[in-house]
Amino acid sequence: MDAGTTVFLSLGLAADAFAVAVSSGLAIKHMKVNKALKIALFFGGFQALMPVVGWLIGLSFSFLISAIDHWIAFGLLSFIGGRMIYEALQTAECEKKFNPLDTGTLITLSVATSIDALAVGIGFAVLKDAIAPAVAAIGFITFFLAFAGVFIGHKFGNLFANKIEMLGGAILIFIGSRILFLHLTEVPLMGQ
Repeated sequence: MDAGTTVFLSLGLAADAFAVAVSSGLAIKHMKVNKALKIALFFGGFQALMPVVGWLIGLSFSFLISAIDHWIAFGLLSFIGGRMIYEALQTAECEKKFNPLDTGTLITLSVATSIDALAVGIGFAVLKDAIAPAVAAIGFITFFLAFAGVFIGHKFGNLFANKIEMLGGAILIFIGSRILFLHLTEVPLMGQ
């Protein structure tokens, strides 16, 4: 996977963590850098860890599905992107107050926002793509966006969190479609 695609993939995966970080910033009364760092470390760490877990799972059965790997990557990314768009369009009538700095809450939110990264890790395994550069980019970009998101949420509230999540979903669908298109239009080399 080229660097541009890796960055766009990372941005797409980080969108839901960014949206939750914005909401977290809204809920924090007295903002301090260490509070934003805690949230960003959880989100960035889990977003970096989950593709590795997915990649390890994918390695165990990738030989079974190598003929349809591009369809699996397309299906996973399109499903995840579609789900992100759907969830962004849902309006919560009454949002519960939560403590975004509680460790249990942070673990739950981090896992919930990184399930899509687990699926992407499976995609990396079946496509036999290098995982290390993607993991580094996903973790770093998610950390940075979550850190900034806490401050943005604290300052501006929940004005555009859903729009960011919809954009992230659209990016994931685009990347899945691109993988499928490139594979289907690939000209086989002589002797293959």
